[in-house]
Amino acid sequence: MKTVCLYFEIHQNIHLKRYRFFNIGTDHYYYDDYENERSITETAEKSYIPALKTLIEMAKAHGGYFKCAISLSGTALELLENYSPEVLDLLKELNDTGCVEFLAEPYSHGLSFLYNKEVFKDEVARLDKKVTKYFGKKPQVFRNSCLSYSDEVGETVAEMGYKGMLAEGARHILGWKSAHYVYSCNRNPNLKVLLRDASLSEDISFRFNDSNWSEYPLFADRYAQWIADTPQEEQCVNIFMELCALGIFQPLSSNILEFLKALPEQLKERGVTFSTPSEIIANNEAVSPIDVEYPTSWVDEERDLSPWLGNKMQQEAVEKLYSVAERVRVCKNKKLQQDFDYLQASNNFRFMSTKASSGGYRGIYDSPYDAFTNYMNILGDFTSRVNDLFGGAENEEINSLLTLIQNQGEELAVKQKEIDKLKAMIKRLEPADAEAPAKKPAAKKAPAKKEAPAKEPAAKKPAAKKAAKKAEK
Repeated sequence: MKTVCLYFEIHQNIHLKRYRFFNIGTDHYYYDDYENERSITETAEKSYIPALKTLIEMAKAHGGYFKCAISLSGTALELLENYSPEVLDLLKELNDTGCVEFLAEPYSHGLSFLYNKEVFKDEVARLDKKVTKYFGKKPQVFRNSCLSYSDEVGETVAEMGYKGMLAEGARHILGWKSAHYVYSCNRNPNLKVLLRDASLSEDISFRFNDSNWSEYPLFADRYAQWIADTPQEEQCVNIFMELCALGIFQPLSSNILEFLKALPEQLKERGVTFSTPSEIIANNEAVSPIDVEYPTSWVDEERDLSPWLGNKMQQEAVEKLYSVAERVRVCKNKKLQQDFDYLQASNNFRFMSTKASSGGYRGIYDSPYDAFTNYMNILGDFTSRVNDLFGGAENEEINSLLTLIQNQGEELAVKQKEIDKLKAMIKRLEPADAEAPAKKPAAKKAPAKKEAPAKEPAAKKPAAKKAAKKAEK
């Protein structure tokens, strides 16, 4: 039976304030609290709250039929905790209906998966812990920042124990293949990959209210028929978008929520169900591995990382930030680690993009060059604080020590595996040793059997007496 996987992302950036060159060394607070409060409360009022109320209404109206998936970044969770806790209450209420699955993702919504695997793993573990605390269940499926995916990322995610991962169904990756099947990571077949149908997803998130669109106005029955008309053997249609598409990208006045509410009934009439990512992964075998050598994303026509790493400014900023990543990870300074999370957020680098498609919202910045200058001023102060924590030691010296620590950790991990293998071998051998003593008593009983012939004369006595009586007669 054909099924729809509906997924929403919740992410909000921590906005940086105007930070001058002369602030370096004197001001260690980098954030625009007013803009952070304004943006999250506005997004909550216009999008998150009405959208989540609609999802709750749909879940209650359709029993166990309607299902969806949601992921939250750590920065979004912190902003919601501070300024819009009612959104978290609605997420808990939605969770109580049993219709939603919460996914894992990097805490910062950053690019650590490209630059430092240990930082990446630490981030994911921290978000897992927070999501488990709020909703009572550890995530089983992973979704990377900006829906990024590559063979290397998939391999790492599989090693971390996740069963599946979401990715973009980019045309240059799929070729003639369809996004409506379950695929697997080509480096680890244990990780299943669900690919977004970009066209059907963006019909809702980007084109729904566009009066110049040939399909405008879009109604739920027509959209449901498009899904039902896909080839019968194509079993899963993955519709992934940001939650703020409902109310921000597509204003509430466009009747986007009415369209969403009408969708379950229309799909049910056509024999199409809803499923969570975990259900699709459990119920479908991968048809083949998917080969993604270079990272993909769900942004722009190219579906790559160029919106964040497409020019020299972005590359310099990212490389300088992650040059101190290992030091921040091992220092255990909570304030530095929090600043590192906020500075990693992908939006900081998106503001520096010179691509025509990125010419929209830039926050407080007038241009990509303005964004780069402000960010690098903050980064200058941040890296100085990190280096001061290590006594001003030279980069080469610190890096060599960190490399030594990392190598020793890897050696210990290898030795631990060997110890575990030896323990397992000992356990397998223990039952064989235990059986050997049990056989010894049986060997001792053997002489007792040899004594049996000694009893034969006693058995012959009656025959001897009869012979004596015959002789007397």
